[in-house]
Amino acid sequence: MEEKKVSLKMTGISKSFPGVKALEKVNLTAYAGEVMALLGENGAGKSTLMKILSGVYTKDEGKIEIDGKEVNIKNINDSEKMGIGIIHQELSVLSNLTIAENIFLGNEKVNKMTGIINKKEETERAKRFLDQVGCSEDPNTLVSEISVGEMQMVEIAKALAKNTNIIIMDEPTTALTDVETKKLFEVIKSLKERNFAVIYISHRMEEIFEICDRITVLRDGKFVGECKVKDVNNDKLIAMMVGRKIEDQFPYRKEKAGNVELEVKNLSCTNKIENISFTVRDGEILGISGLMGAGRTELAKTIFGEYKKSAGEIYVGGKKVKINCTRDAIDNGICYLPEDRKKEGLVLGLSVGQNITLANIKKYENSLKIINEKSEKKDIEEYIEKLSIKTPSKNQLVRNLSGGNQQKVIIAKWLLLSPTVFIVDEPTRGIDVGAKKEIYELLNELKSLGKAIIMISSDLPEILGISDRIIVMHEGRISGELDRENANQESIMKLAVGINN
Repeated sequence: MEEKKVSLKMTGISKSFPGVKALEKVNLTAYAGEVMALLGENGAGKSTLMKILSGVYTKDEGKIEIDGKEVNIKNINDSEKMGIGIIHQELSVLSNLTIAENIFLGNEKVNKMTGIINKKEETERAKRFLDQVGCSEDPNTLVSEISVGEMQMVEIAKALAKNTNIIIMDEPTTALTDVETKKLFEVIKSLKERNFAVIYISHRMEEIFEICDRITVLRDGKFVGECKVKDVNNDKLIAMMVGRKIEDQFPYRKEKAGNVELEVKNLSCTNKIENISFTVRDGEILGISGLMGAGRTELAKTIFGEYKKSAGEIYVGGKKVKINCTRDAIDNGICYLPEDRKKEGLVLGLSVGQNITLANIKKYENSLKIINEKSEKKDIEEYIEKLSIKTPSKNQLVRNLSGGNQQKVIIAKWLLLSPTVFIVDEPTRGIDVGAKKEIYELLNELKSLGKAIIMISSDLPEILGISDRIIVMHEGRISGELDRENANQESIMKLAVGINN
């Protein structure tokens, strides 16, 4: 088979910051008409390399070639002029502008005589670019009125409008539904057919095997290797990324289950969940599986008091409890690690330490509401060490931590309150494979301490690998329960789509 044309070649790229060697002689090649996956754990250097390519940082050494010609990228404008576009994980569309205005932002078609933007021409051209990405929205629609999936398409259309031929996609499916992800993949296949080179960054291994042609792996700021997708499997990729072979990706630990800690009887929440009943014991992980929209998160938020139940009862430690708000749940020993940790679990503008003590700040107040900073600092440092949170100090902004360490900060926050029931919703979403194992070990540790754990996950291997029992939801109801020995992907999927036999 004929080798594809090289659109981009980065050779021997190095970059240092004060006290840190972020990249050391890294290579990356992107081919026209192919998708190159860029993989590595958090901190491997992926973002730094892409920031050099997109002009945010300048390289210390190395060579960048586009279409065989060496180039010098000094800033973002240089990068755009050379046909490089980046679709960030945090979408950069402006919600108060129309789709067309977003597509041509900074690239407006202005009448040289009058200085007025030609809205009609902009709308017509925007429609052509939207057609190329399969978006049927009216170009004059405000971005605030469209879905996240459509916003993603607007970002791609914006890149196309700048004559881009190399497109970087950074965790593009993080906020997308399954349907929107499928549509994105169709657009990527279309870009390949039109000879675009795509660099695709993702922690979701199944996506790599579905949409990518080749893989470049970085580890600790160094180039590990490039390979074709067809020549590797999941285990080999993980070994390349973490530098060791992971025989058991899911370190299951059997504990003797104790007393029933949480019991839910006939729990309903209007238009969300209906007639839900189950128990969770001390020292047990109950997995909750189901398709998107099955009501798993809604169930968690009803138990936690974020949604008001319309019927049913909740018992903690055998005692019936009233939960009308999240504070009631916390006071009764229930905590919740949300699916979207950045929006719901953390205050990104606060430090690591402030996030850890946030839910229990009254513990450090005296009668005059003055905080005992010495006592607070002692607890913060204890939990940073106990959970191996990688942070320069307790004063580091939590937004600057990796996904895995942000998740540990949330766990530390709740441990400080000594809860008995942990509800964890998609605990490893957006976290690299090495950090995932750390989270699983933490859940095992909580199990050994006699905590009752509910784990909601869309990752079937994760559900099967970590859970003691599994309940499956379908359209707001429980469609079945499986014990660890009898659960497999097929049995879960049958229940998830409503097949009960």
